[in-house]
Amino acid sequence: MPSFSHKDNAVLRTGAVAGQLVRAIWAGAMVLLLLQVMPALAQETAKGAEAYRAFPLFGSRLAVWGIAQIHLNFAAFILGVPIFAVIVEIMGMRTKDPRYDWLAHQFVKLVFAAFSTTALLGGLLLFLLIGYYPKFFSYLTGIFYSTMWIYAALFFLETFTVYLWYYGWDWLSGSRKWIHLGLGILANLFGTAILLISNAWVTFMMSPRGVDEAGKLTSLWQAINNYTWMPINIHRILANIVFGGTIAAAYAAFRFLSAKTHEERALYDWMGYIGNFVAISSLLVLPFAGYYLGREIYSFNQTMGITMMGGFMSWLWVLQAILIGVLFIGSNYYLWLGMERIPGAERYRKYIPYLIMVLAAGFMVWATPRSMVVTLQESRAMGGTHHPVLGFLGVMSAKNTAVNLMILTTFLSFLLYRRANRISVKPWAGMGMAAQWVIFGLAAVIVTFYGVYGYFVESIVRIGFSVYQVMAVLGAIVLVMTIDIPMFKGARSTGTIRWGQIPPRSQYVLILLAVTFTWLMGLMGFARSGIRQHWHVYGVMRDTSVDAVTPALGYAANVITTVTAIFFAMVFFIFWLGSLGEKGKHPHGMGPATAGSSEDRR
Repeated sequence: MPSFSHKDNAVLRTGAVAGQLVRAIWAGAMVLLLLQVMPALAQETAKGAEAYRAFPLFGSRLAVWGIAQIHLNFAAFILGVPIFAVIVEIMGMRTKDPRYDWLAHQFVKLVFAAFSTTALLGGLLLFLLIGYYPKFFSYLTGIFYSTMWIYAALFFLETFTVYLWYYGWDWLSGSRKWIHLGLGILANLFGTAILLISNAWVTFMMSPRGVDEAGKLTSLWQAINNYTWMPINIHRILANIVFGGTIAAAYAAFRFLSAKTHEERALYDWMGYIGNFVAISSLLVLPFAGYYLGREIYSFNQTMGITMMGGFMSWLWVLQAILIGVLFIGSNYYLWLGMERIPGAERYRKYIPYLIMVLAAGFMVWATPRSMVVTLQESRAMGGTHHPVLGFLGVMSAKNTAVNLMILTTFLSFLLYRRANRISVKPWAGMGMAAQWVIFGLAAVIVTFYGVYGYFVESIVRIGFSVYQVMAVLGAIVLVMTIDIPMFKGARSTGTIRWGQIPPRSQYVLILLAVTFTWLMGLMGFARSGIRQHWHVYGVMRDTSVDAVTPALGYAANVITTVTAIFFAMVFFIFWLGSLGEKGKHPHGMGPATAGSSEDRR
């Protein structure tokens, strides 16, 4: 058999990289051509064709719904993960710790594996829209045609950059590492720009602007910068980071559960913690972005806002509450389980029952509906559809109060985890901790005060109180961390973190969080689209197809569940394929000591 030298292997690797880059450029060119040629074909087709075509067996709406949701799930993943992959790579450059560079490479590998799937699903979605909604897609193209050129060019540039970022990892190391980091930052800028452009198309359908009464374009910038464009941008960027973190953590859990050695378990335990930490950090801020979006929807059209919160979709928010409760309780439970591998964390276990009580109470309030589904006899007994006691917990004053207190509680759980194996040696540590408890108490009092006061003012004033509650919670988080970071700098360690020594059920929690957030994304996507009701573009272009009626919540829940199951089947197949290429390989020679030898590696 012929033998190959290291030089030959390097040549083969270089050739493989070059081949991948050529294929990436070719794929980007094909997407560019598709995005430019197909809209023109749609316009020509729409001139003499019917407005709608029927997709066989499933129907057109269900086909577009399913493919669009799976495509958006993959797109959210490949846009969210690179953000914290770059952050982790920066941490590796600053600390000179090879673990961070390995972790960033693992994250980018996940993006790379999902990239082609995202592009293929996007192309399929484009064909479905052109083929089965030709007149609607022709109208949308007429409004945003010029932005589609930019979108296609950005997609091409992002494809090229991500491929070069991934395959140039070793080549651009050492003194050229800053070039490699620049590629990661550039890939994130391209991805974010793609998100902003596509959000303009979606939000225009919900809150159109820049068109006259006949629907003709008068200002492209106004069509882009419509009422809900910026809120959706902020909300989706944060949601993508949460989503990417949960999927990365689920991947780490998958690898942890299939690991054969303690060394692998230690590495993937640490990777799962980082992914979950990123997800929790963004999740704490995400509800505030949701408030902002809700306010803008009300500002654009109060009828649409009432339909969303108090109309036929009101019970959808009960489902949302259950899922958000699972996210908060699951995230806290993972942190509490993680404290078992940290020497010295025993002193904080006495606080966990109180944290559980706050989370459970907040969950019950958040999940309490305003209007009850009751029989006629029950309604007469209660004196209406509102329960005489629990009905007061169904309004937004109570729910905003509950979710803000849950956010404070989750932050406190993280704070206890962060200092679990460290004891501050600063002379002012006692005063600092007292100040932190005062800040927590003041934030809780402000949140509760405005929650109770909201029952005694008009609804327009009550909505404004949520801003004060949000500012109190965010201010508390910033002030507490401002004290905590210097207070525990150079702290005395009670022992190193025993990475890998965590119950297997913790890994199932990570998978549960990923599934829950994916289901929640589908549910909220349905809410955003459903409030348009029988409009393709709200108030401008009516939906006259057989599917113009907004589906029932039960039907929507079944569709979202099926789509989520299909998405995770595809994701775990990608995970499995990725693990095949690493069988028998040692992950960068990092043993258990390397994986968890420092008390500040959290």
